[in-house]
Amino acid sequence: YAGLTAVWAQTPADAQRLRSLGAKVHGVLGNLKFDATPDAGQLGRGQVWRARLGKPVVMLASSRAGEELALLKILKEFEAIALLKQGQSAIDSIVNQVQWLIVPRHPQRFDEVAGLIENHGFSVSRRSSWLTDGPPLAMDTVHAAPPCIWLGDSLGEMALYYGLADVALLGGSFEPLGGQNLIEAAACSCPVLMGPHTFNFADAAEQALQVGAAQRVTDLGQAVQCACDLLASPAHLAHMVQASQCFFQTHQGAAQRTAVAVAGLLQQTGGPGVTSVATH
Repeated sequence: YAGLTAVWAQTPADAQRLRSLGAKVHGVLGNLKFDATPDAGQLGRGQVWRARLGKPVVMLASSRAGEELALLKILKEFEAIALLKQGQSAIDSIVNQVQWLIVPRHPQRFDEVAGLIENHGFSVSRRSSWLTDGPPLAMDTVHAAPPCIWLGDSLGEMALYYGLADVALLGGSFEPLGGQNLIEAAACSCPVLMGPHTFNFADAAEQALQVGAAQRVTDLGQAVQCACDLLASPAHLAHMVQASQCFFQTHQGAAQRTAVAVAGLLQQTGGPGVTSVATH
């Protein structure tokens, strides 16, 4: 680390750790992920499909092993309770009136997750089977037996999925895996419900919580209930959408600050003498 010409950190805590390792920290510039712009075409397409669907969509985003199984068990429990009571209210509110979408983090697990969905008594509609008009309409699935769960089995389309979702449950945060990129959801104005494990994005997660762009829950069971509560409160959901937009926009600029810092260093040293530069 001492051999690096310059280091710029993402957060003050990162800067402190890097200095303790001997790095020449020249400043704290923020998180570069806030400067990643979602694909506008994908985002718009997802929003159009959501508006046409006629019911809200909740996505388990970038899910990891164990999380899909936990979600499916929760949905089956709601279904079993409703059947035991010989009523349809719980099924309607949790399973049918909400369209559930699972997008696994790793493509090699697409078939495995499709099998999990079917083994738990649900039908599955895979993104890879959708035509240009998008997913099946609500009229095709509301009275389906069994209820249908969507599977996002494609790569490079997270903007489409976030545009399609009203609320996202953050994958990797319900198992001790550190959580996935919640900034990507904020860039698409999609509110996030996250579990207890977000150490991969600790700073961003805390900032999102503070401004109301995300909510912390203890487990997937609470996440499902919280998602349904949000959908039943349009004003609260709209507030989280707006907070997500502001959260993303407020923290942009790290890429520009990094470019300016590197250019300034090159100017000071005459360029050729700089052999190593790092950002964290």
